[in-house]
Amino acid sequence: MKNTPSKITLFWFACLSMLGFLATDMYLPSFETIRADFATTQSLIGLSLSVFLLGMALGQVIYGPLSDRVGRIKVLVGGMVLFSLASIACSFAPNIEVFLAARFVQALGACSATVIWQAVVVDRYDGKVSERVFATIMPLVALSPALAPLLGAMLEHQLGWRSIFIALVGFGAVLAIMTLKEPESANLSQQQEKLTVKLRSDYNQILSSKKFWGNMLIFAACSAAFFAYLTGSPFVMSAMGYSGTDIGLSYAPQTVAFIVGGYGCRTLLNHFESKKLLPWILALFFSSVLIMFVISISINVTTIWPILIPFCFLAVANGAIYPLVISAALSDFRNCSATAAGLLNFMQTMVCFAASGLVSAFAGFGLLTVTVAMFITGFIAIIGFILVTKARHQQAVIATA
Repeated sequence: MKNTPSKITLFWFACLSMLGFLATDMYLPSFETIRADFATTQSLIGLSLSVFLLGMALGQVIYGPLSDRVGRIKVLVGGMVLFSLASIACSFAPNIEVFLAARFVQALGACSATVIWQAVVVDRYDGKVSERVFATIMPLVALSPALAPLLGAMLEHQLGWRSIFIALVGFGAVLAIMTLKEPESANLSQQQEKLTVKLRSDYNQILSSKKFWGNMLIFAACSAAFFAYLTGSPFVMSAMGYSGTDIGLSYAPQTVAFIVGGYGCRTLLNHFESKKLLPWILALFFSSVLIMFVISISINVTTIWPILIPFCFLAVANGAIYPLVISAALSDFRNCSATAAGLLNFMQTMVCFAASGLVSAFAGFGLLTVTVAMFITGFIAIIGFILVTKARHQQAVIATA
């Protein structure tokens, strides 16, 4: 295994990890414009985000085992081609039905990047190096919630909302070219047994792990809180009188907070073990969702700031939690890293889909729906931490024996 990745490889990892977020965030300020253009409802426009998350979830179950079997590079290039073609379909969609279908296919392409970059990190780097790579990339990912909506708002203002998806076509093409220049990291010489037999063995190994389940639930809960906010905030802020540009700018503070959390975690890992950091960071996450829930039921919120400030603390927690739990969830499965990454992201994204769908279905209740969904994720994170703690105790007992 290599000791450290090159700057070009780190940039490739960052771009791959950002792809799904860019496809999610760039069009958020255009929600109301798209709704008016298609003459449809807020719920159906919100569903375009939920459908995207569903496609991201389902595709990852396929890409993980497939890339373990035939290689990371071939599968990833195919995913980028599919993403680009679907982005073209989004741009030229004549109605909301075609747009929703194209968004689903777009997600099927985008999720290849999410699975494979994580698998390549696990393939190439060991132990602390893997944690540091994740802690380096995750804060860069956070740039997308700030830059993507601003870029999307600018493109909409100058060229219309459809130009947003043309820009995504170009990004997918650039990623395909970068991918072709990277070496294969999967150990294909060991993948000769029948695929069905191997999949059954791999899934049994992964799904029997309390460590995997616990870290997955924490990752899923923190991500779901974020997506619940992303789904509901454009409509909440529009009702408060904010413009599309204002909505785009509102994602900047939380992005800075996410970066602070990520790089703060990277620094703390030089002095503390991840298992000592995790409970404190989870406490910050739960406190944030609790405060937002209490605010929404206690006062009449007429400006976004009472919610945005605690949400920034949630973003700090997420920025620190992601590298810890992803690395921990995948660390025991180097023999099937892409399958494990695909399953991790499938489960995580399905929880995000449920949270986003809940917010979309009850969009008429505004901010209350958003904060209730986020508050529920706090309890899911606690369940995950309990499983992680049990897994550590079990490992300690085995080591002692």
